[in-house]
Amino acid sequence: MTSTAAPHPEPVDPAVLHPRLPSPLYEIADERFTRHGVRLLLKRDDLIHSDLVGNKWRKLAPNLRAAAGRRVLTFGGAYSNHLRATAAAGRLLGLETIGVVRGQELADRPLNPSLACCAADGMRLHFIDRSTYRRKSEPKTMVGILRAAQAEEAYVVPEGGSNALAVHGCRALGQELRGLADVVAVACGTGGTLAGLAAGLAPGQRALGVPVLKGDFLAAETAALQRRAFGGRRGTWSLDSRFHFGGYARIPDELEAFADDFASRHALPVERLYVAKLLYGLVALAEEGAFPAGTTLAAVITGRPFP
Repeated sequence: MTSTAAPHPEPVDPAVLHPRLPSPLYEIADERFTRHGVRLLLKRDDLIHSDLVGNKWRKLAPNLRAAAGRRVLTFGGAYSNHLRATAAAGRLLGLETIGVVRGQELADRPLNPSLACCAADGMRLHFIDRSTYRRKSEPKTMVGILRAAQAEEAYVVPEGGSNALAVHGCRALGQELRGLADVVAVACGTGGTLAGLAAGLAPGQRALGVPVLKGDFLAAETAALQRRAFGGRRGTWSLDSRFHFGGYARIPDELEAFADDFASRHALPVERLYVAKLLYGLVALAEEGAFPAGTTLAAVITGRPFP
């Protein structure tokens, strides 16, 4: 069989991109928290790198090292932040990337801005039907996807970038916050960031995940990721599933208004799909008295608005 190795087969260390680590941490004054005796810190993971933003850096970097110069194939929907980050990594590091996109019907339509960005960064897009996409974790289905994409030799990164390597990468996020907050909150899509964050925190600290998708699957997914990464559950963590606003990429007017207001108060560009839902949830929880007076709360800012 003819080799399908990427044109740059030598291993590449993402550290050559000079990430800003540890990411900045600073306190903001917001009366919606201070009136309840809660300090609010922002962990600015969105400032780690201009193209590989936030938890995308933490999850992708160890996987890019493991790829050892091979082409990288990964999965995502039409508006996937993960696909854009992987495409950017390919451009910056000279790696071939393939994005398997959910929705065969999209193949005959003009690319939306997110997928157009992926293509401009050199990612080859391969569209598959939604039924096949749902079964991508099945070995036989995966073999068929790789064959159809002409990528049987590719290094495969799962949807959202969440695997055991990614969880270990996100553990550093918790380690950077050791002893600096009582509760550390993060928006969740696939659970990888929460799994690593919780494992890196010190005893007595807890991690709070705010899912951005509907459904009650994320607790099991997060626990499974910790088992694969560490052999069992690590750290203290929980999920509050009330703030998804109807599902992924659902951004009703109420959430838009909240994000605009938060941005105006704190000069912070608020990403809508993840960060806005996290911050909205934290304000609601503070109003409910979920954080006792004297609590130091850290919110992880995992991304910034696109485009």
